[in-house]
Amino acid sequence: MKCFLFVLGFVVVITAINTRAEAQNYPWCAQYSYRDGATCGFTTFQQCMATVSGIGGFCQLNNLYVPAHPTPKSRSQL
Repeated sequence: MKCFLFVLGFVVVITAINTRAEAQNYPWCAQYSYRDGATCGFTTFQQCMATVSGIGGFCQLNNLYVPAHPTPKSRSQL
């Protein structure tokens, strides 16, 4: 019985904290000169430039970036 309650509690907790995973989508990519790599995890050009500053590389727009669609407001919020 204790094992059953433990498993039931575990399932309830996992279900309660479970969130949907989504891919991160950012507009700027850092291309590093010291290796063949890139990181597309920057929201601003300044963040990207701060990352490549001193280590070499350059920043460019992420051609796969798609801005998130805003959620529509309900009539009561208008």
